[in-house]
Amino acid sequence: MSVTQQHALWKKWAQQSPLSSALLYNGQSYHWMQLSELINAAVHQLKAHGVKSGNVVTLVGKNHVETVVLYLACLEVGAICAITMPQPLESFFSKLTTLYPESAKRFVWLSVSAGFDEQSIDSIKQSCVMVAYRWCEKASEESKFEPSTSELEVSHYNEHNPASVIFTSGSTGSPKAVMHTSAQHLASARGLLEQFHFRHTDTWLLSLPLYHVSGLAIIYRWLQAGGCLKVGNGSLSQDIQDVSHASLVATQLKRLLDSGQSLTLTHVLLGGSHIPLTLSQQAQSMGIETWLGYGMTEAASTVTAKKVDGTSTAGALLNNRKLKLEQQRIFIGGETLASGYYVRGELLPIVDNEGWFDSKDLGEWLGSELRIIGRADNQFISGGENVHCEEVEAALNQFPLVSQSVVIPVQDAEFGQRSVAFIQSSVDLTVSEMEAHLSSKLEKFKWPVQFYPIPPEAVGCGIKISRYSLKQWLNTNTLFKAC
Repeated sequence: MSVTQQHALWKKWAQQSPLSSALLYNGQSYHWMQLSELINAAVHQLKAHGVKSGNVVTLVGKNHVETVVLYLACLEVGAICAITMPQPLESFFSKLTTLYPESAKRFVWLSVSAGFDEQSIDSIKQSCVMVAYRWCEKASEESKFEPSTSELEVSHYNEHNPASVIFTSGSTGSPKAVMHTSAQHLASARGLLEQFHFRHTDTWLLSLPLYHVSGLAIIYRWLQAGGCLKVGNGSLSQDIQDVSHASLVATQLKRLLDSGQSLTLTHVLLGGSHIPLTLSQQAQSMGIETWLGYGMTEAASTVTAKKVDGTSTAGALLNNRKLKLEQQRIFIGGETLASGYYVRGELLPIVDNEGWFDSKDLGEWLGSELRIIGRADNQFISGGENVHCEEVEAALNQFPLVSQSVVIPVQDAEFGQRSVAFIQSSVDLTVSEMEAHLSSKLEKFKWPVQFYPIPPEAVGCGIKISRYSLKQWLNTNTLFKAC
């Protein structure tokens, strides 16, 4: 029996609202019909390089118009798009080893921000098919896709096809390649947009990288609503102009509000662990709703969400998701869960026999809302007492001069383990200042025994700072001067 053809959402909007603005970049606007033509042109380029349904195409780099168009073109071809961040050549080849069976063609597209030098590119060419690398060479601030009005003979788009591979942050070890279908991404988008309203007349800034699920989620929310997507140049103060929706961290929003610049924002989805109520109130006074949530790569981004209200919860469960707690351990189910971990052409299951994914996070219900306690593997025992790294971080983040903190356990002869804190601050803080702050917030056995600045090499290109990398750094930099 043949499968009923499913048409991509951009085709729906090209038919229903052909001249409505779909994409903004560098002062140029593309309506839905133009976007559809750009995707058609990219499809012809992919096919010319031998890309077929079921192939994996690896996109490397930061956000560009070409990255968005190529991702959608991969969906139209039926190819699986793996999106990765700029990284050292060794790490890149390690990801390729995860993505491709030994005998498979490795299709790779490098954006202008991929960051490889000519020698590295030559090395990649020896084992990969460089998809449309000439676009990368010719790239400027304008899109280099030439519109095409020719009809595609066959569309292989189906929302149940494998669509994306996103690598986890690797904050507790090696990154995993998580595969989703468009149907799973769209289920995630629909559930959020029922609460966090985004209409076809609104514009969402693509402020997060596509190689993180939170960035890719913006693409599917845009497609679901038929609104407008703005692709910025990396300067938030400029990129934020003329947009109604954005996904930001608290420090970014704070700087925007304090800058005094005119804002058209109406909704902000905030990430990060510490969101002050005063920031939400400041935004509200300017007509901006602020929301926060809890989510993860395997669940296609957001699982729970709410307006910021000063309480310590991460909000109520969104539609199309399921969630249960077993001895505080969070298990997730529902329509947004990934198909599996992708390893060399094979899918490894992520759920148990009953369809539940073990998030390895700990939480509790406060009424109908979920409070996140922390990662199960971030809990340690100090002097016979349980300590959660996130609990210590939450206390540190309440210090006005601390913009973020990361806590890890270290071995201790007397207590078994004690906490060490890495902090980011605009000023040099003393141990006595930090301990004075913690005295009213944490029992003393939970206080960090050392404070270090967050080392730049541990930050990397990701949204999250890896605890694993900080542990590695600490093992090799024990003589580094503490705060």
